Amino acid sequence: MSHVTPVADKRGMRHREYAVFGLSMLPFAIAVLNLRAIGRAPAALGRATQSVSVLIPARNEGAQITEALNAVLANGRAVKEVIVLDDKSSDDTAERVRAFPDPRVTLVEGSDLPQGWCGKNHACAQLAAVASSPWMLFIDADVRLAADAVSRLLGASPGADFISGVPRQETRSFFEWLLLPFIDVLLFGYLPLALDKGRASALAAACGQLVFVRRDAYQAVGGHGAVHDRLHDGLALSRAMRKRGFATRLVDATDLASCRMYRNGGEVYAGLIKNATEGLAGPVALPIWTLLLAGGHILPFLMRASPLVWASRAASIGLRGLVAARCHQGWRTVALSPLGTFLLLFIQFHARFRHLLGRPVTWKGRHYET
Repeated sequence: MSHVTPVADKRGMRHREYAVFGLSMLPFAIAVLNLRAIGRAPAALGRATQSVSVLIPARNEGAQITEALNAVLANGRAVKEVIVLDDKSSDDTAERVRAFPDPRVTLVEGSDLPQGWCGKNHACAQLAAVASSPWMLFIDADVRLAADAVSRLLGASPGADFISGVPRQETRSFFEWLLLPFIDVLLFGYLPLALDKGRASALAAACGQLVFVRRDAYQAVGGHGAVHDRLHDGLALSRAMRKRGFATRLVDATDLASCRMYRNGGEVYAGLIKNATEGLAGPVALPIWTLLLAGGHILPFLMRASPLVWASRAASIGLRGLVAARCHQGWRTVALSPLGTFLLLFIQFHARFRHLLGRPVTWKGRHYET
């Protein structure tokens, strides 16, 4: 009968402790470097010398489109035009846009969705086709721009053809504040952006909620048509631009805009399922992310305490604390980090099983094969 000696058992435990420490310490170290590397857009200096077209795809956004337009137009004369595309809405989105009193606001009626396209990409492609400014700012209807956001993005544009950033995420319900902060955690903790020079496609990063792009560069890569079937539209477009030799940049958009993506737990779950198979739940990505996230942010809190395990716990919570402070996430999500990590991984596995069963992703009344 085989058995493990106490010495061998202690050695195995020590190896596990070192492994968990490495998995928790690595993202903490990356985040420390990224917090310096991912800067904020500079303060606006004087009057903007270039004009911007702000482009908003909207599908059943009547409850919030007016607020979005007011926030955009608070940016002043740097905004040459605001074009809203009504993507076959069944509510009063179109009527609210038509009634808006500023002449810079125009409405475009969206055409039928072609086979193989994602709805947002088709809407953005139609918007870009009618924009007239040298710079285009794509935002979602739930994004609220700061009053100086457009001027600051223009100030950050020298040397870049594409700028994106994650707006400050407004989280009110339990699942919102538990799970949505992982958008910034994964960005700051797991992508070595301190090494990025703006052109390597493997290090491309972007958020589709806020994309600021030079129109001629956008057209040169084929615009949203080049990524027509991708659900992660911002990231896919950034990678496409880098592959064609254009420079893209990620900024900390916490003070440029805010966004409340979802309103309840059901919407959070559906939204994360929608994006999973192009993200953490890919066939290669899922086991890797499970090792990284479970090993670094769940196991330290399940293992028997020791100095090394306590150090792992401190690194895990330290990462969450750094990101929460930088991105204004609140401290509840830090305190429940292990639970949030477990639920995030659970959703990724659910998405993978749905994909294997051939079940489509449903979003805003449309079905997408993943």
